[in-house]
Amino acid sequence: MRLKIVQAGEPVLRAQARQLTREEIISDEIQRLIRDMRETMRDAPGVGLAAPQVGMALQLAVIEDREELLSSLPAQELAERERQAVPFHVIINPEITLLGDDRADFYEGCLSLAGFSAVVRRARRVRVAYLNEHGEPQSVEASGWYARILQHEIDHLRGTLYIDRMETRTFTSLDNWSRFWKGKPVQDVFEALSNPLGPIR
Repeated sequence: MRLKIVQAGEPVLRAQARQLTREEIISDEIQRLIRDMRETMRDAPGVGLAAPQVGMALQLAVIEDREELLSSLPAQELAERERQAVPFHVIINPEITLLGDDRADFYEGCLSLAGFSAVVRRARRVRVAYLNEHGEPQSVEASGWYARILQHEIDHLRGTLYIDRMETRTFTSLDNWSRFWKGKPVQDVFEALSNPLGPIR
C-alpha cells in the first residue's frame, strides 16, 4: 500500500524518532510498514524514505538506489557523485560515524520538500551500525552518493531536514534548477550565486 508522504511543516518531521525493540521489528505491524514504505519509495520515486516521512516517529528507514534510476544519468555525473546502484535494505536504530575529513557538495532533494533542491555539504565516507528488518545487527561503510543517502535518511530520524544543512543561496525550485544549474559543476554554481559581500565559502 502506498503511504502519504508528509511535507515540511508536519511536526513529526522535527521530532526525535524513537528506537524499536527487536520484538517490535519482527511484528506484523512493522513488517507491513517496511513493505509499504518500500512501495511508496519506489512509486515516488526516491532512493530513501524514513518512517517520519510517512508520519511515524520511528528509527526506521528504507534505502535503494536502483539501476534504472542511474541509467538515465550521464556517466560523468555518476562518476563525479560516486554514485552506484545500492540494493534495497532497511536500517533500524542506526548509529552513524563520519569517516575522515573529506566533504562533498552536491544538490540534494527530499520527498518531504517536493519540488525543491539545494546544495548540501556532506561527509564523503561514513560507517553505520544498525539493525536490519530481522532485528539483526549490521554494519556498513559507505562512500560517495550512498554515504549521502545514509546521512540524509538518518537526519530524518533526528528531526533534521536538508534545509538545515543547505547552502541557503543555492535553494531552488526543481524547474529553475533544470533551467539554470543542471549539469553545471557545483563550484560554478557557488561562483554564480556568490554574495556581493563575499563568496559563499
